[in-house]
Amino acid sequence: METSFNSATPPRSTQLLFLLIIPFLYTLTWPCTAAAAEELLKGFEATPNPSISSFQPLLNDSSGKFSFGFLLVNSTQLALAVLHVPSSEPLWIVNSTTLSRWSDRTQVFFNGSLVISDPQTRTFWSTQTQGDKLVLLNNSNLQIQKGLDDSDNVPTVLWQSFDHPTNTLVETQNFTSTMTLVSSNGLYSMRLGNNFIGLYAKFDSSHDQIYWKHKALQARAQIVEGGGPIHLRVDPDGWLGMYQNETAPVDVESFNSFQRTLDGLLMVRLEPDGNLKAYYWSGSTWVLDYQAISDTCDLPSPCGSYGLCTPGTGCSCLDNSTEFSSGECPGSGSYSTDLCADPKTQNDTKVLRREGVDVPPFKELMRYETMPSLEECENTCERNCSCYGAVYNNASGFCYILDYPIQTLLGTGDDSKVGYFKIREGAKKKRMDPGLGVGIGLLGAALLCLVGAIGFGSYKIWMNKRRVNRMLEEETGGAMSGPYKDLGSASFKSIEMCTVTATASHR
Repeated sequence: METSFNSATPPRSTQLLFLLIIPFLYTLTWPCTAAAAEELLKGFEATPNPSISSFQPLLNDSSGKFSFGFLLVNSTQLALAVLHVPSSEPLWIVNSTTLSRWSDRTQVFFNGSLVISDPQTRTFWSTQTQGDKLVLLNNSNLQIQKGLDDSDNVPTVLWQSFDHPTNTLVETQNFTSTMTLVSSNGLYSMRLGNNFIGLYAKFDSSHDQIYWKHKALQARAQIVEGGGPIHLRVDPDGWLGMYQNETAPVDVESFNSFQRTLDGLLMVRLEPDGNLKAYYWSGSTWVLDYQAISDTCDLPSPCGSYGLCTPGTGCSCLDNSTEFSSGECPGSGSYSTDLCADPKTQNDTKVLRREGVDVPPFKELMRYETMPSLEECENTCERNCSCYGAVYNNASGFCYILDYPIQTLLGTGDDSKVGYFKIREGAKKKRMDPGLGVGIGLLGAALLCLVGAIGFGSYKIWMNKRRVNRMLEEETGGAMSGPYKDLGSASFKSIEMCTVTATASHR
């Protein structure tokens, strides 16, 4: 049948064409699918595009190596980030307390301030500036600029991402005494002292434990008291410099690429295991260039809570009876708060003793007291609710007080070093895997249903047999006998089986 062009119904081919074109036109009108700009001016607005699977660029630098935009996190959340485009590696992320949703209700705009707003999660972050434009420099620094300075005819910088680092420093970026570098899991941080770089672990909410300290050697220049705070800078020639002023560094921490010409980007990052590492981009991958802590057992907690790290052997558990294959030891996560805050924990607390253990390699940075005996060291910890454990050295008499939840201890062959640790009684018993518990429950329910079905079927068979026997007795006037007795019984069994099968099929 031919279709008339005058017909009110469009031809099927035309309908198909519309179905293909309309979604395409719709995507062109989406506010975020346009190519990223090289500067954002007042009035800019953007929302996440639902078709994006990882990163949605909003602003690029002139070289094309860096991009600022929406970063998809945990499949459903959003963060504002600066990425290294060749590797898709985030170099900077907005330090908002909560992440926004990847939703069309989440909005980013520039009105003189860079603002991200998500009304549903009540996320709101702003630079609180009155600038003219937002630009991304060729070193990955995101800046809000205003006008031109009359003296040197350059824009005034009101805000920049280099002043608010997250877990990464890139070459030429300054790190001052007012800044903090924080690992992506929030457990470790880097800060500057008056003459040193310090790495800190947040083992509990009350205080940070320093576990690595690098003091300025002051070989090229001296730190002048009252001359101002020190700062760090990643040098493109392959070293981390510590400065008090710009004349000469007071310390140089050299990388493997020291004084070598590199074409790729150089960065320093505080990793989730607490190590400070440097990398350079080779053109295809990130190459390790430096690490502050070279031995795994020297890390702040390589084997987790109540773990034992033995050089050359690896991880085990303090209780000496649990396999570390699961990556978790008994007692892990036993105390989420200070022991003093919950009196009930005192009743549940038991003691774990272990010979041949030592405090972590950063013991020179820990608190200790000299005591005449192991018993006195243990009693001191037992009476103190803020003490989670202690390690006593019988040779030196040093009693190291662990005033934070027990982390990884160091395994040694020296039995004169004895550990005393508080642990909850329930924590010694290995918890059942929730998945295994659910599986056992389902299996039990299935067995119960099977037993019920067998019982019901047996009851039906018994009732049918009884009814047939009664009918036969009424017809014969008594029980069957003679040569037909076994034949009749077999026939009835066949009838009973068929009855049960038919019943089951109808059910």
